[in-house]
Amino acid sequence: MPITVGQDTAKTRKTLSAGGQTVAYYSIPAAEAAGLGDFSKLPAALKVVLENMLRFEDGKTVTTDDIKAFAEWAKQGGKNPREIAYRPARVLMQDFTGVPAVVDLAAMRDGIKALGGDAQKINPLNPVDLVIDHSVMIDEFGNPRAFQMNVDREYERNMERYQFLKWGQGAFNNFRVVPPGTGICHQVNLEYLAQTVWTDEDQNGDTVAYPDTLVGTDSHTTMVNGLAVLGWGVGGIEAEAAMLGQPVSMLIPEVVGFKLTGAMVEGTTATDLVLKVVKMLRDKGVVGKFVEFYGPGLDHLPLADRATIANMAPEYGATCGFFPVDDETLRYLSQTGRDETRIALVEAYAKENGFWRGPDYDPVYTDTLELDMGDVVPAVSGPKRPQDHTPLTHAADSFFKVVAEYRGEDEGQAANAMAAEGPAPDALVDPRKSHPVKGEDYEIKDGSVVIASITSCTNTSNPYVMIGAGLVARKARALGLNRKPWVKTSLAPGSQVVSEYLEAAGLQEDLDAVGFNLVGYGCTTCIGNSGPIQPEISEAIAEGDIVACSVLSGNRNFEGRISPDVRANYLASPPLVVAYALAGDMNIDLTSQPLGEDKDGNPVYLKDIWPTQKEIAELVEKTVTREAFQSKYADVFKGDEKWQAVETSEGETYDWPASSTYIQNPPYFRGMGKDAGTIQNIEGARILAVLGDMVTTDHISPAGSFKADTPAGKYLTEHQVPVREFNSYGSRRGNHEVMMRGTFANIRIKNEMLDGVEGGFTKGPDGQQTTIFDASMAYQDQGTPLVVFGGEQYGAGSSRDWAAKGTNLLGVKAVIAENFERIHRSNLVGMGVIPFEFTGGDNRTSLGLKGDETVTIKGLDNVTPLAEVPCEITYADGKTREITLKCRIDTAVEKEYVENGGVLHFVLRNLAKSA
Repeated sequence: MPITVGQDTAKTRKTLSAGGQTVAYYSIPAAEAAGLGDFSKLPAALKVVLENMLRFEDGKTVTTDDIKAFAEWAKQGGKNPREIAYRPARVLMQDFTGVPAVVDLAAMRDGIKALGGDAQKINPLNPVDLVIDHSVMIDEFGNPRAFQMNVDREYERNMERYQFLKWGQGAFNNFRVVPPGTGICHQVNLEYLAQTVWTDEDQNGDTVAYPDTLVGTDSHTTMVNGLAVLGWGVGGIEAEAAMLGQPVSMLIPEVVGFKLTGAMVEGTTATDLVLKVVKMLRDKGVVGKFVEFYGPGLDHLPLADRATIANMAPEYGATCGFFPVDDETLRYLSQTGRDETRIALVEAYAKENGFWRGPDYDPVYTDTLELDMGDVVPAVSGPKRPQDHTPLTHAADSFFKVVAEYRGEDEGQAANAMAAEGPAPDALVDPRKSHPVKGEDYEIKDGSVVIASITSCTNTSNPYVMIGAGLVARKARALGLNRKPWVKTSLAPGSQVVSEYLEAAGLQEDLDAVGFNLVGYGCTTCIGNSGPIQPEISEAIAEGDIVACSVLSGNRNFEGRISPDVRANYLASPPLVVAYALAGDMNIDLTSQPLGEDKDGNPVYLKDIWPTQKEIAELVEKTVTREAFQSKYADVFKGDEKWQAVETSEGETYDWPASSTYIQNPPYFRGMGKDAGTIQNIEGARILAVLGDMVTTDHISPAGSFKADTPAGKYLTEHQVPVREFNSYGSRRGNHEVMMRGTFANIRIKNEMLDGVEGGFTKGPDGQQTTIFDASMAYQDQGTPLVVFGGEQYGAGSSRDWAAKGTNLLGVKAVIAENFERIHRSNLVGMGVIPFEFTGGDNRTSLGLKGDETVTIKGLDNVTPLAEVPCEITYADGKTREITLKCRIDTAVEKEYVENGGVLHFVLRNLAKSA
């Protein structure tokens, strides 16, 4: 489908010839010549957004004042929060978030027919790629059969979902599916889908070149910013609106410049660099902002390293972490098999339109910070947040304190116990525990590493750290070292290209020898699909109340995410993941203590098996080839025989199978009228949960595995699904009945209405402890609205739309917190749930909330964006207190969304009226 450009853009439209082709484009220098402002000092990331304004200027949705606002941004030192309508070029999805999005589209087709409209109005207007990467689970590991057995189980578990996605591929225009076993969506995007400069025909049939941009239904969509492609994660509902032609309503962002100088030193990796960057930017505070990397250090930073940094933008809280186009961008495009004509266009376009980073690149930024990469040291992050940066020299000591805190020991006692030689006196007892494992000749103790996983696109996209991991395995194997028997090891690359170069280098055999056999191409451990650990080990952990550990090369280590058996999760580079598998213990200082013994009984230290940068670079140069990328992506949409054999139905609407426990028609559009309503005041609401700081979407949204005695487990049991077939919450995102029962049900979530209770519990209408779901149903039966209270950084983490969908279906009308992470706030609005922020120093603690209060919020019937409104809290003893809340409906468009009941209702009504 052609792109529809604006009608008032003739003065900025020019032509450009490169690589044997001539294309039209929208020129920023021409906009300056036309008197629209001086844009020369804008960061490249913001120029991408400016070009979008030039291309879609129509005098209505986008005006010349919107364009001029970018010049004012530069004049005002990087600030001008004007609301704009931004249209990304395309949408990227993975299957966990993509399945419910396609479910919603299918339901919208039913909904528009019910309103008398045409089902074919519900079609993506922008290209959509859905990559199936979240469904493979590590049931089998550590042997040559692991990959095939995990693939077989994946198809057994997910056939209903795959049949549905295949229906969607046939039913919807502009919608492609990348089959299972290909790779992780962000790595496939980086290595194949992304073009840096996109081309398409406009409504006049002319070829137009413009920056490649996207939004994705996964927060790590930001990875492709390393390739100078502007993209970030949004909730599934926002992505659905974008693919249906609705612009993304946003404020012109602040842009923080991160200057990199120097070069990485021997013994450090891109992972060490990004963990340091995450720490620095979290401390700086960049939520809702763009971060752009610049400086002479980029001359020494391979694109794979840039992509690693860009990938973790959600972890440092930014909307994106952008790298401008330069010579390294062109080198990577060539290495990964992109067409030479496209590469020539990228260079010419970037230089002509001001996107090129040359030696004189020096834009205006809102704020800046700087890092000499020579100061970066080997590190891990943990035990539960990506920003918990810990130099490797302090990792063992840091873990001891984690145990001491968990056991309730005094911090001073813990420090003394750490320093004590030999048995500690009674007053300074070492808080660590151990427990025997039935049938084995070893014990599990606090600090035992029970999962070591090379996983996630964050690092498996980077051949330098992957080759490095292979060389660590090779050297360890030669000395006779192996993984400890209690460590579940796995290798899940982000694309098949990784296997190609590991095989070519002869390193896969070495990785296999120490337990890192290929288990699948997908997200696996990073999203909680780590699979079960050995039952005897799991039992020992539970019986001994052991603080077991995981070490993974991923981007997320939130509580309860990786495995229900693991309390402490650490992010590390792939080479360090191998090292920790060999050591098997977080209490070991890898910088000074031996990992094990060689064949002759001599101690082996990390330095004995760590490869040099020269060794790594030589193998990367030899084995990571353009031909490898071209061959592996030649038939990327075809899939293997299993995918080709998947049978599905046809038709413009979906024939919802009544017995399915994976795919159900959601209730959002049932009984919906043609006209929007108004926003209602919230009267006499009860509190469903009072939550603390840094409550992530992993805490809120159903994620990972679940047990038979949970509300979701009971639902499946009632529908004759055996426990073995429960699969994960993520795989069942197409069934709202499962998902609403799993909302706020994370095993580590703490509702402050209950003393010291972990898990998805609250007080019901009778004041007794019950599950969040059961309490919600009881309140909804009474017609009682609900609210949730939270602390700082509410909704941090993944762009899980079910964190908002589940909140809505549980009857929650408002979430009141100290502040919100960007994506979740947007998702709440998109589902018609109003976010509010405390003002005047009030918070859940100062208000003394117990959970038995009632809450009334007035002024919503005529609310304006970002308005302050009164909230009255009535306590159990009848006393009242009035506070002021800031309504985080940020824009006029968002107000329309809430008036309609959500963004999809808004779009659906408009499409029905246009018919």
